[in-house]
Amino acid sequence: MLTMIEAGAPYGIATAADGAIWFTLAHQGCVGRLVPGEEPVIHRLDPADGLPTVITPGPGGAMWFTEYKGGRISRITTDGQLTVHEATTPYGITAGPDGAMWFTQIEAGKIGRIGADGALTAFEVPVEGGMPSFITAGPDDALWFTLNQGNAIGRISLAGEITVHPLPTEGAAPVGITLGPDDALWFVEIGAGQVGRIDTTGKITEHPLPDRAARPHAIITGPGGALWFTQWAADRVGRITVDGTIEEHALPSVPGRDGDQGKGEPHGLTVGPDGAVWVALEAGALARLG
Repeated sequence: MLTMIEAGAPYGIATAADGAIWFTLAHQGCVGRLVPGEEPVIHRLDPADGLPTVITPGPGGAMWFTEYKGGRISRITTDGQLTVHEATTPYGITAGPDGAMWFTQIEAGKIGRIGADGALTAFEVPVEGGMPSFITAGPDDALWFTLNQGNAIGRISLAGEITVHPLPTEGAAPVGITLGPDDALWFVEIGAGQVGRIDTTGKITEHPLPDRAARPHAIITGPGGALWFTQWAADRVGRITVDGTIEEHALPSVPGRDGDQGKGEPHGLTVGPDGAVWVALEAGALARLG
């Protein structure tokens, strides 16, 4: 099932505590809210050239999102009220176990933290040019993040202590990362066409995809105790079990602006209020699988 987003390019997507689905429209400078079965509500940002990317739920039922180009991190309430914080090149963002919001600064090479009082702290990542990308809370009262150009997975404690775990595959270029159902961290390697797993001891396992050129982008824990991930170049969504069994699911074609059927360009994905997997298709739609 497709929900078309008129003149929009969905990129990040996440489900709020109230069951609504929120998404970013990267190239339009907007954030949208969708209650399944209803028309989406679009909030235009001002200025609108900030390139909103990753969105995630935060404390108190609000959503948080990054504007990579605009250098802003924003909190948005259900009715569209914004609180804005400035930060250099923010990209990934997640709620931490300490009630703060933690985020990556992809070009600045830092991990940032916004406390409940709005205070901002930044921690330097000890990998020059590493480009910290996605970030997620781990099972160990720490945050885990990918280093896209550092070819590594990082861990930062709540006190700001950083440990870096190099990946065995050169040029893996990890992007998405999430906490798996087995209390390990699972990530995707867009450069190598693999799904990786790292446990809290630092042990890494990599699972090659059937199509190594699929360019996996984002990953989440989904229904059935498995993990789901987008394959941007292949226009598919993959499913991997904790024992490494991989399935692939084709995405529906998105009608082009001229009526032709085109590639969906899947980026973010989330488990919706109905338990189904929803995918943000940059070609102009949200797809529900199942």
